[in-house]
Amino acid sequence: MLMRQMITIASTWLAGILLLVGLFLSIWIILPAPIFSLLPLSIGAPEISPVLIFINAFALLLAWVLFWIGAIQTYRLFSFTLCLSCLALGLSASPLLQFSSAQQHAERSIVASLGQDYQLDLPLALTARMRSKPLAISDIWGGISSPQVRIDRDILFASPDGIPLSLNIYRPTQVGTYPAIVSIYGGAWQRGSPDSDDSFNRYIAAQGYVVWAISYRHAPAYHFPTQIDDVRSALAYIKQHAIEYETDLDRVALIGRSAGAQLAMLAAYQNPPFPIKAVVNYYGPVNLTAGYNDVPTPDPIESRVTLRKFLGGTPTEFPELYYQASPLNTVKANLPASLLIYGGKDHIIQSKYGLNLAQKLQSQGNKAIFIEIPWADHAFDAVFSGLSNQLALYYTERFLAWALFR
Repeated sequence: MLMRQMITIASTWLAGILLLVGLFLSIWIILPAPIFSLLPLSIGAPEISPVLIFINAFALLLAWVLFWIGAIQTYRLFSFTLCLSCLALGLSASPLLQFSSAQQHAERSIVASLGQDYQLDLPLALTARMRSKPLAISDIWGGISSPQVRIDRDILFASPDGIPLSLNIYRPTQVGTYPAIVSIYGGAWQRGSPDSDDSFNRYIAAQGYVVWAISYRHAPAYHFPTQIDDVRSALAYIKQHAIEYETDLDRVALIGRSAGAQLAMLAAYQNPPFPIKAVVNYYGPVNLTAGYNDVPTPDPIESRVTLRKFLGGTPTEFPELYYQASPLNTVKANLPASLLIYGGKDHIIQSKYGLNLAQKLQSQGNKAIFIEIPWADHAFDAVFSGLSNQLALYYTERFLAWALFR
């Protein structure tokens, strides 16, 4: 009898803890982070939502059992517990319930730009290495495997003002000549390194690319255009050392995240030192003047402070710098194909700006694909095996294959 009571008490405590933890985390699936320190919750909760479904379903089942055996002694308490459990379960299920619709919209967007046959005529060895479907629940639990690749780290490519700028190079294990991807990290132009986005760089290099992960000088010590100058210095270095590092300069794409996406777009759209075939923009700022004047609510990174650190002042003080730093203002005809991926929940760079850029690119006759992931927050791909990044990765690898292997 004593043992049974102890098990019942322990089960009751477990049910309460699971309920509170599951509900707390699930709320962040829809709740945007009001301050920077809470961003990990807002970013991570949607990405692990299948795990939260399991936690919330188990808590709900445990509550039923406890009520059935009499551990929950009043119907009012049971009803309250049941309502909270169902709320948590509904919140945690919402990204999965939206996944099919989001994937269909993404497919329509890429087909509208690249054509129905965009996956045809690709090397069989390449397609065999790509993800076979947009979502594998098992990967959320076990992670996306990190294949073996060759990595050269901390290669110095420039020393402006005595500041060493380095890059990392990721290559397939077999020696050869490969298309290249230049990877530019984000971090509000203030932080980051070539080691950022290491999981993606390893993953995509194993598919048959040379990945050049570059660095640049950071704000607020250095203001724009220092950062884009450093990116161009890195591109010049790549051009000079392409043969040494097995890079086919006729097949190069740029990819950037957040601040890195802004730099990638400027570099790709404005007279690069060699032809750029494609650019991938993960949640990058495209109109810095509008971003300053129309801040999101909430504003977890204090957007105006961030932009002043990057550009040295306000749009009123430096209108030309804000104009030059905005990729939207560089759009013209005959630009590289662009893949733009944004989170619908993003309160740092709102998805409407990505859509505006895609529409302007298309109006000039360029190929531009806009994908919005409704539940995703800024930096969703920080959870590499998460729900959003699986969808983004599925289309990113197909877009790059179309651009660099056809």
